[in-house]
Amino acid sequence: MEFQELLTEFKDQLDELENGNGDILFKAESGIAQVEKYLKKLQVQISKNSFPSLKDEIYFFKHIKPQFFSKLIYYGRLFHIESKRPRGSNAAQIKYLKTQIKKLQIFFNDNLEFYNYYRRGAISLDEQYFVRGKRDLRLPLESFHFLIDVRFSTCQDGTVAIIMAYDMLIVYLQGEIDILTINMDDLNTKPMERPSKLFWTGSKTDLIELIYALHSSNTINSGTVDIKELASHFEHFYNIDLGNYYHTFIEIRSRKTGRTKFLDKLIEMLKQRMEALDE
Repeated sequence: MEFQELLTEFKDQLDELENGNGDILFKAESGIAQVEKYLKKLQVQISKNSFPSLKDEIYFFKHIKPQFFSKLIYYGRLFHIESKRPRGSNAAQIKYLKTQIKKLQIFFNDNLEFYNYYRRGAISLDEQYFVRGKRDLRLPLESFHFLIDVRFSTCQDGTVAIIMAYDMLIVYLQGEIDILTINMDDLNTKPMERPSKLFWTGSKTDLIELIYALHSSNTINSGTVDIKELASHFEHFYNIDLGNYYHTFIEIRSRKTGRTKFLDKLIEMLKQRMEALDE
């Protein structure tokens, strides 16, 4: 069976997502939806066709499926980590991110035997690990609902996917640590900025609605600014901690009526001011 075309399309879709606008939580949420869509396509292909040989089955579950499945684990873990990331100082964020890396590395230590088998490119146990019907009750919790279908899972293809996902996460987290460290060093060499004398006296939800509206308008840095950077700017400028602004935005989206309640209010107040000046 040929899966290269679907794999290429899958990678192109994720590259487009990664290179597009939107903060990391939006990308993670969108990534999960994209991966699930392609995993279902892959699952349909497997259910409709049989593998020409045992060698082909092993290759699929050892090298093809994990490339899809690892992204589901990656985006799921990424969303969880970033949604709980502290909004405090760079030092606090660095401590949190380092703790997350240590948690990921625990998995490698707990699965050291298979980890070493996979890393050294061994093949002696491939029929046990990557042929369907040979179950293992020690499967990791990250197996998700896709492993319920015995026609689409083997003993260890999920473990391979976790190894790949955690490798990607560690690279991402270390990159974030490096950026925070550089920024912290820059702050230590620059004179202290004068704090803003302005304070946001409305609700946090109203300000978050305004920030997302500005971000969606692509009128700041031609739309290249990250929502996280924009939120941090408003927090500093108006002396406010917005908390988990992404979750607040989800609540705004879930409003049954008046999704843009604050923006509508602004428009009405500006019209009233203009009309008053016209009189």
